[in-house]
Amino acid sequence: ESSSHESFRSFFISSISLLPNSAHSCPTTQTQFLKNSPSPPLLHIRAPSKFKLFSSPVSLDHVPLEAADTVTAAAAAGEEKFDWYSQWYPLIPVCDLDKKVPHAKKVLGLDVVVWWDRNENAWKVFDDMCPHRLAPLSEGRIDPSGRLQCVYHGWCFDGSGSCKLIPQAPPDGPPVHTNKRACVAAYPTIVHHGMVWFWPNSDPRYKDIFEKEKPPFIPELDDPSFTTVMGSRDLPYGYDVLIENLMDPAHLPYAHYKLGPTQPFKEMRDREGGRPLDFVVKNPGIGGFDVDMGFGCINFHAPCIISYHTALPSGTDEQERKTALIFICIPVSPGNSRYIWAFPRNFDTWVDKILPRWMAHMATNVLLDSDLYLLHVEERKIKEKGPANWQKACFLPIKSDALVVGFRQWFNKYADSKVDWGSRCTDDLPPTPPREQLMDRYWSHVVNCSSCNRAYKTLNAIETVLKVVAVGSIAVAAAAAQGMLSGAARTKLAVFATACYVASKWLAYFVYNNFRYHDYNHSVPEKVMLLARIWNVGAA
Repeated sequence: ESSSHESFRSFFISSISLLPNSAHSCPTTQTQFLKNSPSPPLLHIRAPSKFKLFSSPVSLDHVPLEAADTVTAAAAAGEEKFDWYSQWYPLIPVCDLDKKVPHAKKVLGLDVVVWWDRNENAWKVFDDMCPHRLAPLSEGRIDPSGRLQCVYHGWCFDGSGSCKLIPQAPPDGPPVHTNKRACVAAYPTIVHHGMVWFWPNSDPRYKDIFEKEKPPFIPELDDPSFTTVMGSRDLPYGYDVLIENLMDPAHLPYAHYKLGPTQPFKEMRDREGGRPLDFVVKNPGIGGFDVDMGFGCINFHAPCIISYHTALPSGTDEQERKTALIFICIPVSPGNSRYIWAFPRNFDTWVDKILPRWMAHMATNVLLDSDLYLLHVEERKIKEKGPANWQKACFLPIKSDALVVGFRQWFNKYADSKVDWGSRCTDDLPPTPPREQLMDRYWSHVVNCSSCNRAYKTLNAIETVLKVVAVGSIAVAAAAAQGMLSGAARTKLAVFATACYVASKWLAYFVYNNFRYHDYNHSVPEKVMLLARIWNVGAA
């Protein structure tokens, strides 16, 4: 390996090694890398595709970066187009779902509701719209019979979407609930790799689509020797910007400065440690592409999944240390996306027994916040230039941009540089909200995460108790009759009250900073490593 590859590998490995995992938080899954291999093979996590792929690897030495004209010409020549509605999309990790209530989600501009059908013992995904007066079913409830009930007028639906009860209909009248117009659209749904997936087409022809088309298989999430922690967050920038950012390792030491270790090497050009990276894009086609990193591989399974695979230096035991980064990027609506992450590994499982999942999510949220505003603004600049003109508007003369170029070429060639929103959305981006709202963590993550939501409520309760104890201690000291408490006792009580009050204020800051809003000032970068950030013991 070259020195640049070795340095990047060190940064990649060190960053992963600092990410805590939680074996008990979500289910894990199974396959092994090929043994006796110096580096992990290029894993094709895509199912066999009927689409023709290019027959030879593509290197940036041979692919001009200004390829927009070529791509457009290929599209005009009748290249097959990507069908956004013939794919499986994950909605949310199962570990973040509550079986007692329905959950609202949006994908491809579709508003859907996820709910647990205890009669069929399965998760269901419906249109989030009651056929009666179009009220959102996600605001409803699960009735005593295990049906999804609209909270507006009480209409009830079973797991197939059929209406089973219209309370206002006379019992001796015509069975209006059996009318097709009283049904709600139900989507094919399956639990796979610890996530609820759905097929965004409710046509009855796709009822058994799982028998023909299965969700992408990710080996590390199916290996019982791996542990992983999952999480999700809604982001205020679009699917394509999220994808290209996660395909850009070169930005790590700059946009996330001091959030991961900087590995020194012989030819350090700056404080952050940027360096040349030589990536080779292979097997590009309508189903995605692979990337050879030299010490591992990256797979892009269109449209959602990016996976980084690498083997780590062996530890003191004989077990091969393996890890991966799984990024799932979901198009929500123009200017909005959902990011689901999983960081599986098969070593240091003791960490899983110590750190709860919300602590791991604190670390991930710091990383997401550190370039969130940059990407939000960047998307608007791309929109001004026109997404199809991206490669002409941006100057990319170096090989470290190979992954980004590879994705943009795929996006342009097979999707005309846009997500198919149908007639539900225009391509217009929403206005930019105030910074505190833009970088909000509570509504974008905490309310949707069972672990973080529980921690948020618990810490707020502790803060309230500390305040009450502080005020109560002062009141006791003040109200005690002369002579009932010695001077020393009064002093101790005052010190105790002060300590409780200070602890409550620190806890309030901790909760706000980690569960509500945390800004990131790049001109004054963080001075704590990622692990220190998890415990919030560093100084900004």
